Amino acid sequence: MTGGSGAVGVQRDGGVATVRVGTGRRANALAGRDWRALATLFEDLADDPTLGAVVLSGAGGSFFSAGSDMREWLSADPADIDAAFAAMESALTAVERLPVPVVARVRGTAAGAGCQLACACDLRVVADDARLGMPVARWGILVPPAFAARISLLTGPAVARDLLFTGRLVDGREAVRLGLASSHVPEAELDEAVAAVVASITAQPPAAIRAAKRAVDTLLAPVRDHLARTPIGPAADYASMQAGLASFLAHVTDAG
Repeated sequence: MTGGSGAVGVQRDGGVATVRVGTGRRANALAGRDWRALATLFEDLADDPTLGAVVLSGAGGSFFSAGSDMREWLSADPADIDAAFAAMESALTAVERLPVPVVARVRGTAAGAGCQLACACDLRVVADDARLGMPVARWGILVPPAFAARISLLTGPAVARDLLFTGRLVDGREAVRLGLASSHVPEAELDEAVAAVVASITAQPPAAIRAAKRAVDTLLAPVRDHLARTPIGPAADYASMQAGLASFLAHVTDAG
């Protein structure tokens, strides 16, 4: 594997790239440098004319990703937290802009920015017992419009409000029912299911697949262009975030 940081790597098998995020520890949470490495990796992949599809997966077997590593936000300056959110959004945008399909392989939990990462992919194949959601309001995070848009475009506004307001996590079956995931399978069948989806994609003429992605992206372009022009406010209610993080991190370990 190669990549811009120890928590981001890529492996190639012909025209298929498998991107791994996380290290298998700390719920595959990503630090600011990891989001920047992920953005660079996808920008590099975008320039590869031989690429046919990408699989995005969490390292290890327990988590897709819990999103950002909130340990680096504890006692951080607001400007540094805002910069971390900007790096995160740049990575998510780079995933969305890749000219070939990206398939998220979701085992375990995809929460917060980890859920956003899965939503930035074109398809999400999830294990039945996976857990997806946006439990971010509890940390005093002020949900940016781009986060709300990714959920809303998949599920509709009503479901997006439910997930953002309550912070609840849904399993694979409910994720498919809500539109948050493309398909669900028993965990033991996840690798086989992802491989089948990728094989179906790469069996088609590459130019046609790229054109299909461009066509769908054309429909989404007005929303994305509007979001790009929308001023970005503060990332969080910083006082609430610091109090919540201090309490939370006092009760967690590096396990996971």
